[in-house]
Amino acid sequence: MKKLDKLILKSFIGPFVLTFAVVEFILLLQVILKYLDDLVGKGLGAAVISELLFYFSLNLAPMAFPLAILLSSLMTFGNLGEHHELTAIKTSGISLVRALRPVFLFAVILTVAAFFFHNTIVPKANLKAYSLMWDIRQKKPSLDLKEGSFYNGLPNRSIRVGKKFEDGQTLKDIMIYDHSNGQGNTVVMLADSGKMYTQYNDQYLVLEMFNGKTFAEERPSGANGYAQNTGYLRQGFTKNKLVVNLSSFQMTRSNAQAFADNKMMKNINQLSQVTDSLQKQITKETTLLEPNVRPFYSHFSTLKASDTLKIQVPAAKISKEITLQDVQMAANAARNVKSFTSSYASRLTSIQRERNNYEIEIYRKFTQAFACFIMFLIGAPLGAIIRKGGLGMPVIISIAFFIVYYVLSILGEKWGREGVAPVALGMWAANMILLPAGLFFLYQARNDSNLLEFDFWRKITARLQRTKAQ
Repeated sequence: MKKLDKLILKSFIGPFVLTFAVVEFILLLQVILKYLDDLVGKGLGAAVISELLFYFSLNLAPMAFPLAILLSSLMTFGNLGEHHELTAIKTSGISLVRALRPVFLFAVILTVAAFFFHNTIVPKANLKAYSLMWDIRQKKPSLDLKEGSFYNGLPNRSIRVGKKFEDGQTLKDIMIYDHSNGQGNTVVMLADSGKMYTQYNDQYLVLEMFNGKTFAEERPSGANGYAQNTGYLRQGFTKNKLVVNLSSFQMTRSNAQAFADNKMMKNINQLSQVTDSLQKQITKETTLLEPNVRPFYSHFSTLKASDTLKIQVPAAKISKEITLQDVQMAANAARNVKSFTSSYASRLTSIQRERNNYEIEIYRKFTQAFACFIMFLIGAPLGAIIRKGGLGMPVIISIAFFIVYYVLSILGEKWGREGVAPVALGMWAANMILLPAGLFFLYQARNDSNLLEFDFWRKITARLQRTKAQ
């Protein structure tokens, strides 16, 4: 029996590692495409990109685990069924449930590990990933001069070059507008050619220009502070060197703890504290509603017993005592009450929605971990039923079930966030809907069902046609 367990585990571990790597790569590629505009043109080094991808890969691991175990289970038991190894196991007196035991234990261990991974590692990875992403977004694009176009990325200067040579340094037909004096395009530098390079570990940009002229507009101020006659200065040079500080182009790393208040960066204990605080706030706001509304009806407290008796007289007599001023006062009070209660309800809805978001993050750590067990419960029996290995049929079935799970998860999460259903019900809905499907497939596989074979459905169709003809 131990040899059987080793055989099945050995057949399972390889496909699991492979499918997990493939799924992780696909999910990571989706993230790269999402943030591609923020990454391109920033001159980021390989170390920064690798660090960002590493943190995002940790973030995506809880989502990759269920799909990986579903696909690998299908492939493993599909291969065993295709090569009649499952048949040999059953004929030796070993049930299918016993053959599933090693992978079942692996799925249970993976479920527990995925929960702790999601609760401890993922919040820290999210904190590092999104703080690094913020720093990347704040970084200026790298210096990129294009022929015939002005580049305005340098501080207080606009540069246009007519031609760039292949060495990356030599330039021709250079034009520079200097805005450092704060008076617009009053200083212009023209040069026939030049060289551009960096010094001191890319901290400074040096632009050497040859055979050029400098045109400057001088505006001397008069006694009253206004400019008088404007003068022009032209100066030629054979060589001129311009040094620009590139410190603003360097990426500065911010303090990651500044992003720690986001719900994605918290574990269950921290999320529970925030959820409890928001619930107390909701309770407090609800309790204060009646005292805050009461002042709008304060004029009723001045009624006397005789005034109360007047209300009980016929409507014809009451209408004679009501003046236009009374009607206007009542209308204004009603409008004030409506405006106050509307803003109060909107504030309560906003707080409740925020509380639901934090509660969703708590349940997500449980549901995504438990999805590993659900996907094993679906994949392993299905593999034994279809008896097809490889990447053909298993991939199609895995994608179909994962799409169903993903859609149900998104729908339940939306219902929980909007308050249509309790958050717990919305977050567990996908797992609870797929759990009976997994048990059904397990029952069919245990009884050697040919549920997914063409002959089975052909016989069912023929039987229905005979019944209809009769």
